[in-house]
Amino acid sequence: MPALVEARNLKKYFETPRGLLHAVDDVSFSIEQGKTMGIVGESGCGKSTLGRVIIHLLDSTGGSIYFGGENVTTVNSRRLRRLREDMKIIFQDPYSSLNPRMTVEQTIMEPLIISGRFTRKEGQEEAERLMAMVGIDQRLRLSYPHELDGGRRQRVGIARALALNPKFIVCDEPVSALDVSIQAQVLNLLQDLQDQYGLTYMFVTHDLSVVRHISDDICVMYLGQLVETSPSKELFRRPLHPYTQALISAVPTIDTRHKKERIILEGEIVSPINPKPHCRFAKRCKYESEKCHRPQQLEEVLPNHFVACCRVREINGL
Repeated sequence: MPALVEARNLKKYFETPRGLLHAVDDVSFSIEQGKTMGIVGESGCGKSTLGRVIIHLLDSTGGSIYFGGENVTTVNSRRLRRLREDMKIIFQDPYSSLNPRMTVEQTIMEPLIISGRFTRKEGQEEAERLMAMVGIDQRLRLSYPHELDGGRRQRVGIARALALNPKFIVCDEPVSALDVSIQAQVLNLLQDLQDQYGLTYMFVTHDLSVVRHISDDICVMYLGQLVETSPSKELFRRPLHPYTQALISAVPTIDTRHKKERIILEGEIVSPINPKPHCRFAKRCKYESEKCHRPQQLEEVLPNHFVACCRVREINGL
């Protein structure tokens, strides 16, 4: 399948009193149509910022964004409005992302009416269809966000994102604020919608158990850079970067017969403000050497498995 979304050397820097914060720094990846790309890493590594830059909620500092083969890095306001009908986002907090003064029906109808394609009556009918699609009872259409539980609020957010039939959705930790049982329901809903409508997802999370369940491919981020990309099954079967190995070792398991060795990361977390051009994980890596103090690039170590580590072959016996 061709790539629907592609980022090439994408950058997003923020000015601070101490210098430039490199939130996203030279990131490249592509997502095939109908597939899910998981973006994982610690809090503050730039995952959510990356998603917002891709859909133009934030302007990029450098690099290129392609959507359906078209360069959409810089577009005029009219093209951006149409582009945003195809590129949507589901936010992490289903309470703060909804207008407390708007009912469920009004929230879902809003993008429909703004598009100019629907009359109010048609918008109401479409909102009812979207509510049924995501599993919201029609009796709740006049309810306000504070009257709903977290799972229902997130379903409202999903229904709003599905308005106007988008092709690509950024899921920004859409289940992290929900109970575990509700998480499973929302994840299954997202997968069912993907199968039914051929949606393409960029799934941002710090929960490796979740990303393993839903993703076809995974990118691992550390302080604004990608350190490993691979198909999901391959990444969990054979993580190669020391940071990825540490992340996966921390995933809880119910297997009491085989004790998992936990990798405890120590050392200094370098500042993302004006970082030096070398491996940003080096100070926390037990394999640090002089080689690590120079720029690291993603390299295909195994088929379709890319790692940014100069000692990856030596560490893993490849």
